[in-house]
Amino acid sequence: MPEGDAAWLWVAVGCALAGMGWLALALPAHALQAWGGVPSYLQRRRLRAAGGAALLLSLAACLAADHATMAVLVWVMLLAVAAMAIALLLATRPRWLCKLAPWIGPRRFTGG
Repeated sequence: MPEGDAAWLWVAVGCALAGMGWLALALPAHALQAWGGVPSYLQRRRLRAAGGAALLLSLAACLAADHATMAVLVWVMLLAVAAMAIALLLATRPRWLCKLAPWIGPRRFTGG
């Protein structure tokens, strides 16, 4: 595999992890774990949008690294690995996920 292809795969890994993290933080239960409060509806909506966009960028990076059939297979497996990694992070160190969304601070929470 050429060096450029490996770089695209690392970009895909980063985007998949960030995307799954943002999607997790968009859920009130996980936001409570990470921040101790629930962001506003608009903030959670932005987190969902950022998560979805990051997952699509991850797919685009996989497509840049390899041909379409292999890229989709790698991307689906990468989604599973990223979801498991974020789940394990939520189980052990949920506050670390706050670093993914520094624009949402503890003072910006609403009542629910």
